Amino acid sequence: MREFSGFMGVIYGSTEWIMRFSTINIIWFLMNVPITFIILSLYLNNFGIEFVLSLLPLLLFIPALFIPSTIAMFATVRDWVLKKDQSSLTKAFFAYMKSDYKKSFLSGLILMSIWLIWIADFYYFSKNDLLRMIFLIVGVTLFVYSIIFFALSVHYQMGIKKLIIHTFFVTVGNPILFFFVLTSNLVLFYLSATKVLFLFPLFTGSLSAYLCFAVFYRLTLKIENKTLTNKLVNKYNRSVD
Repeated sequence: MREFSGFMGVIYGSTEWIMRFSTINIIWFLMNVPITFIILSLYLNNFGIEFVLSLLPLLLFIPALFIPSTIAMFATVRDWVLKKDQSSLTKAFFAYMKSDYKKSFLSGLILMSIWLIWIADFYYFSKNDLLRMIFLIVGVTLFVYSIIFFALSVHYQMGIKKLIIHTFFVTVGNPILFFFVLTSNLVLFYLSATKVLFLFPLFTGSLSAYLCFAVFYRLTLKIENKTLTNKLVNKYNRSVD
């Protein structure tokens, strides 16, 4: 982003950031209209089991569209956090989506399978208050896990198996990141659903991705610097000995 000065600079800079967030969010939102249709249909039909079964084939839109487009959105906002230039937001988004589509699709199949297992278990055990609470906690953890999975997948080059394992350890091993991802998304989704309805198609997804990746990046950078410092100290101690 260019350097600005004065009041007009602040206005221009704010406008540019609004344009960034809205452009990426609109692209992501439009690509996931089929997913929105599925969710609304389930809600309007009270999540009836027969209707749910009839929509199962449409679930392929999740690994085919939702996961790849969400990963592309995270990759795009990563460039903003790292202050990398982008000649075109649209080109950058689709370039990221195309570059690793197979990996994103396979990752989507795995994440979707995990979520389907959770939904089935939650639905089956919903009459038991204790088990329902346990599965609700598992669902919240799974949501945070999914967000961190997206952040890790665009920041590090690793296979799906390693990605799944590393995401688990980051999710359970970093309470600050866990709390931030959960609370920031709860606030955004609450505002989008009840107070500021235009947020969801224009800003919610891209804002969530940016905030979560920015905090993820700062925390991982801090850990990497600490690890590097410890290595240098150990190397120095060995040389002295």
